Amino acid sequence: MIPRRRFLQAATAATVAAGLPATAARAATPAEGTLTDLGPASVASPLGNAEFVGGVLYAGSRGLSPNVVGAYDLAEDSVTAHFDIPTGIGVWAMCKVGTDVYVGTHAKSDLYKLDTVAGSVTKVASFPDHFIWTLASSPDGKVYLGTSEPGKVKEYDPATGATRDLGEAVPGEAYVRAIQADDTHVYAGVGANAHLIAIDRATGERRDLLPSELADRDWVSSMDVSGTHIAGGMNSLAELVILNKADPSDHRVVKATAPGEKYIVSVLIHDGHVYFAGRPTGTFYRCRLDTGDLEVLGVPYFEAATHRILAHEGRVYGVQDNAVFVYDPATGALDYRNLVQRGFRAAAEEPMSVHSDGERVYVGGKSGADIHDLATGAVTRLSIPGEPKTMLTVGGTTYLGVYTQAALYSHRAGDTEARLLARTGNQQDRPRDLAYDDRTGVLVMPTQPEPGHMNGALSFYSPRTGEYVTQRPAVERQTVYSVVTRSGIAYLGTLTQEGLGLPPVTSTARLAAYDLSARALLWQAEPVPDARHISALALGPRHVYGMASTGVVFEFDPRARRVTRTLRVGAKGGDLFVVGRVAYCGDGDKVYKIDLVTFTAKAIVTGLAGQWFGGEPKLALDPSRRALYGVKDRNLVRIAISGNR
Repeated sequence: MIPRRRFLQAATAATVAAGLPATAARAATPAEGTLTDLGPASVASPLGNAEFVGGVLYAGSRGLSPNVVGAYDLAEDSVTAHFDIPTGIGVWAMCKVGTDVYVGTHAKSDLYKLDTVAGSVTKVASFPDHFIWTLASSPDGKVYLGTSEPGKVKEYDPATGATRDLGEAVPGEAYVRAIQADDTHVYAGVGANAHLIAIDRATGERRDLLPSELADRDWVSSMDVSGTHIAGGMNSLAELVILNKADPSDHRVVKATAPGEKYIVSVLIHDGHVYFAGRPTGTFYRCRLDTGDLEVLGVPYFEAATHRILAHEGRVYGVQDNAVFVYDPATGALDYRNLVQRGFRAAAEEPMSVHSDGERVYVGGKSGADIHDLATGAVTRLSIPGEPKTMLTVGGTTYLGVYTQAALYSHRAGDTEARLLARTGNQQDRPRDLAYDDRTGVLVMPTQPEPGHMNGALSFYSPRTGEYVTQRPAVERQTVYSVVTRSGIAYLGTLTQEGLGLPPVTSTARLAAYDLSARALLWQAEPVPDARHISALALGPRHVYGMASTGVVFEFDPRARRVTRTLRVGAKGGDLFVVGRVAYCGDGDKVYKIDLVTFTAKAIVTGLAGQWFGGEPKLALDPSRRALYGVKDRNLVRIAISGNR
């Protein structure tokens, strides 16, 4: 963990109260709903893409507010300027036309022109699509966009300002994740079912160039073209396909060799070679364009994602989360340059998860978690190659479920690093929740499958033995989204979405009971009509309580296997905690207290406007049961609660 910043925590009242008589201490207890601002929840500087103009690398950020393009001057070895990108939650896509850099955002999807000569940024187009994933320019200066959902190809003409919709690359497919263009064609890499589509720029005629033996692959998710060849990175077998443009039947498939490699995340054709990067290992490869002979060039940073590979003045540059690596083909030297240390702006990101062990609060984000010490206010960074989506503390050890690869890590307070315990495999990539069962002694982690794949899984980890076992599916054609346990039984709340890009086959989320000893499903029910997911579950003495994506809280009798009461509470689903005879839940903007006797609710906090990544609001319950933790805008806040008082 690397100390990054300090701020004062308003803990004086608690310190003073500890030395006062009980009546005075009670008087000093903050009223229910009182907020204490603990500063930025998670500070980061993740990059999404970059482009060279002259000797300056223009790198775009993800998840900041606003996002920025930082100008990294190679000669000065420093970031000399920042350019705000005022809309969207991140920059995945960049390309250049002359000295202009085009920047594509997502959610919402806007296209910006950065005039690197004038130093100005102008929004030139807006699109209704959810994401602009990828941009490429043609030799004659047009800009092509790959979008989702559905996966479309768009054209922007800088000369006229006109846009043209070239339609879905493959009808019914959700994503165009890679795009390139030459004088005559636009090439689109498609998922969740892999296609490599060539679109005639003049006529719109389409041709699928992907060899038939690769038709069962998931994605063509990265790509580059030269005058003679196309190279595409495929998921989830970590394969690179190289095709002759004049005769696509003349092709070869090169498989990345690092153990556990699954994705080819970026590709560059340069000087007779194809350079490419793998994930999750972070390995950097190249193969000869003519023979396919493969070399492993190194691992610039273990398990880091390489978002773009570029060539400049004889060297090859890879853009990673907050850094670039530099490879010199002449010498084989591999250099690593942290752009934050060179002046790239770090700022509060949209957090992904929050958890308290009572002495500190973990806030998960991109490439790790910020750990807030509640006694001192100090904040340290726990670096992890991925995104902590869910966390839980058991017996002094905090467990973190990390995207991608549905990895499980552990961390003990004071350790500088987290420990990788297992990867789930089984085509799983996104942890959804964590729970621990005292009777069986296992940690339960549900996961969502990789894009385009069916059936989520449940994984079971024994802290005592280190055994890690996965069962897939747990609930057929569902992803388990939330889990609680009691006395050897796990209660599961599901999500109708399986892998992203795969249309759901069920319309309503389920509540299920699962026997942790027999590893068998006991029963299923649909507690809330038309709910897409059960966002959280909690246990009362006799009932299971849940919150649905619709904002409805339900009470379920597991013995009778029926819903006994429902109550519409929030605008959408969030976390839910039972504290004695009351419960607390949130929808990202409000925190509600529910009287479980009368089954009525009131808002104790309003106006949080929490900026959670992906719009999935979170809350954490302090083990003292006297506080919740959430975010207001992008700041971590402590929320006083009183339980039954």
